Amino acid sequence: MSELRKQVSGVDFAISWTTRSPRGSEENGREYCFTSREEFERMIAEGKFLEHAEVFGNLYGTARSSLDESRAAGHDLILDIDVQGAAQVREKMPEAVGVFVVPPNPRVLRTRLRNRSRAEGVENEEELFRRLREASKEIEKYREYGYILVNDILDRAVAQLEAIVLAERFYRNGEVIAYRSRRVLEVAAACLQSNSQERLKPVLEAFGLVGSSGQQELKFDEYSDDEEDSESDREDSSDG
Repeated sequence: MSELRKQVSGVDFAISWTTRSPRGSEENGREYCFTSREEFERMIAEGKFLEHAEVFGNLYGTARSSLDESRAAGHDLILDIDVQGAAQVREKMPEAVGVFVVPPNPRVLRTRLRNRSRAEGVENEEELFRRLREASKEIEKYREYGYILVNDILDRAVAQLEAIVLAERFYRNGEVIAYRSRRVLEVAAACLQSNSQERLKPVLEAFGLVGSSGQQELKFDEYSDDEEDSESDREDSSDG
């Protein structure tokens, strides 16, 4: 999303509110707006959140003011939220565009989560494996999204996200796509859920998802750190 905003104008990013403590070099108002649980619950009661959810014991949410400010400026607003928050947004805003971002396999996800934890100065193996166990349940929600984006190669993922934003602007407002408009629309169309089944199939298999339902227990600890580092070197990736 950071790369997207460098290349496409008129895109705002909603900084989430959270009750968890800052980690590493995180700063209030940059990565998150940090607050107390009491203040967060007061904001919920006052209807100040567009969406909110409890994740691993901490509350997260997107303030309605972020949407109001973007609308006033005539900008698009991007939310980086989990499946709980996305469901709330779809209910309140059926016109919202959902892009479901998935890692290519459990090994890459584990590497990204571990690298992010190390960068934040926090290494909690219990939380890491808890997040990994939840991954399969969340990936099963892909059917609720209009677009699927497999985040394996960063440059490609950025190009696809850019195409989705430009295509949606074209369909919504008739906004002209100045550069290779036909190609942009083709890239976006390829990311539609209805056109992503072949691309998504190996991801579902890697996460132990069988058919339309049912799960297999994944052995996330079967990969050594050396294998993770090797995989990370091959993948030009970010936190998925």
